Amino acid sequence: MKQHKNPRIVLKTVIALLIILSIGLISYNLYPETTLDKNAQVDKLVVYKSKRTLLAYGNGKLLKSYSISLGGQPVGAKEIEGDLKTPEGLYTINDKNPYSDYHKNLGVSYPNEKDIAHAKSLGKDAGGDIKIHGLRNGLGFIGKLQRCMDWTFGCMALTDSEIDELFDAVAIGTPIEINP
Repeated sequence: MKQHKNPRIVLKTVIALLIILSIGLISYNLYPETTLDKNAQVDKLVVYKSKRTLLAYGNGKLLKSYSISLGGQPVGAKEIEGDLKTPEGLYTINDKNPYSDYHKNLGVSYPNEKDIAHAKSLGKDAGGDIKIHGLRNGLGFIGKLQRCMDWTFGCMALTDSEIDELFDAVAIGTPIEINP
């Protein structure tokens, strides 16, 4: 004889699991992380796309490691505008925007001459506007949960507090190496 599950018990179990999951996500998002020293001066950035990691160096010493989100198609180097890929190669920070639609941002010097030539060989535009940025204005409460997926158009995303740290510590002209 087959037993039928009581729908009330199933509903209560589902609700309990959702509450536990919600508490876990909220705890993760609110749990404090180490911060970059307020007087730190970052003189090199290194990104490892496969690890979703941005490393900030000062005087050859690792100052902090950040977890990042990438473009929606993170595997492979950016080739053309709209491909949702994050570039790979050697670039510099070429702009700082405190009034970004994504909290604040640091501009990356993509595309370089090699990127432009490659895109032209494909009969396309290389695109541009690659940034290290925070969350969309008004959505800062998402915090660390933004790390759960790659959601940018090719940029590297941090939490708002993380981009605040880097914005103050990184000068225009700082090299950034973006690795697969």
